[in-house]
Amino acid sequence: MSEDLDATGLLCPLPVLKARKRLMALPSGGELRVLTDDPAAIVDMPHFCNEAGHTLLSSEARDSAMLWVIRKT
Repeated sequence: MSEDLDATGLLCPLPVLKARKRLMALPSGGELRVLTDDPAAIVDMPHFCNEAGHTLLSSEARDSAMLWVIRKT
């Protein structure tokens, strides 16, 4: 199961908070694709995944945004 979260336009800490909430609703092994344009997300998203125990599968620049793919543990 996978879901998308458009967090563009949101500033720290909102992208991480919204990602955490969406991941809570996913089953273990589910994937969440998060689109962010907050420059702080470059530090925040990997740190969040590491602290919460989720797997950051990829991060990719998309124009002026970043696409993060997170697998829930």
